[in-house]
Amino acid sequence: MMASLWCRALLVSFILLAASSVHADMKLDCKPGMVSLVWTEGRSRVDTSMFRLGNCPPTATSAREATFTVELHDCNFMAMVTGSQLVYSNALTYLSESKGHTFIQPVVCVFERPKEYHPILYDPVFASFGTSNLVFHMALMNEDFSGPAESTLFALGSFIPIMARVDQVTHQPLLLLMEECVATTTPQLHADSLSYQIITNKGCLSDSKRSRSRFEPREVPSEMLLSLQAFRFALGEEVFIHCKLVAWDPEGLDTNKKACNFVHGHGWQLLDNPAFSNLCDCCETSCKSRWTRSTRSGKHGVTQNAVLGPLTITEE
Repeated sequence: MMASLWCRALLVSFILLAASSVHADMKLDCKPGMVSLVWTEGRSRVDTSMFRLGNCPPTATSAREATFTVELHDCNFMAMVTGSQLVYSNALTYLSESKGHTFIQPVVCVFERPKEYHPILYDPVFASFGTSNLVFHMALMNEDFSGPAESTLFALGSFIPIMARVDQVTHQPLLLLMEECVATTTPQLHADSLSYQIITNKGCLSDSKRSRSRFEPREVPSEMLLSLQAFRFALGEEVFIHCKLVAWDPEGLDTNKKACNFVHGHGWQLLDNPAFSNLCDCCETSCKSRWTRSTRSGKHGVTQNAVLGPLTITEE
């Protein structure tokens, strides 16, 4: 019965680099609990052993092919529940010793969600929204951000690791920003919702001024890591974190599109280039929008709302 409910697996795969669609071919077979991927490389001087599916090396290689046969709970696959769908996403990358990751190929398996399916710990812990060939993700992570969180219970004062990411398909490289974030006790935002402000003023981590919360240094532009110190809000209740995520032109940072930490003893600091921390000066007042540079113009990026949870903050 379970197998029959999972049989409607759909493949969503995109080539980020136009040249790669000419010189390579990918075959993906999504099955319940397992995925098989064969990448056939048409170009010479490519070491197929340097391909990675998430953090997994190939299970077999030849001069032209890299083959992966792995389980969906391995290789840092991201699992998310969205309505009637169960989605697993990852990325195929190529490691170059001189240039790091020089290739990114999104890998997504979409299944019909079985009626009796319930995530072991939370539903959903991943939020995913797609628009204009961009897919946004937000997830609770373990303490070193190497994989999904194993629990949604966080002791007061401990850190809640949060990852936000945008998968880019045909767009130019974009910078991910967390523009606004608020914690509430409801999965939907309402005007009268009990709330706790986390990120305000177009990217100012206001919670870092009253705690040890911080944006972690970036490893890739399309991803943000937030270490959020568990706060005294709705203790013992279900908490949801609502965020506005923005995929933005990395050359278009200004007072309205930025990521700012408050560093105790030093003041506000711009995450991506401390030399331009003056962009964070408005964090103490009001960072007003300038409509000519708004995402609504379509010239600089795309904005999406996401909700993460539920999670619970406890006294112990």
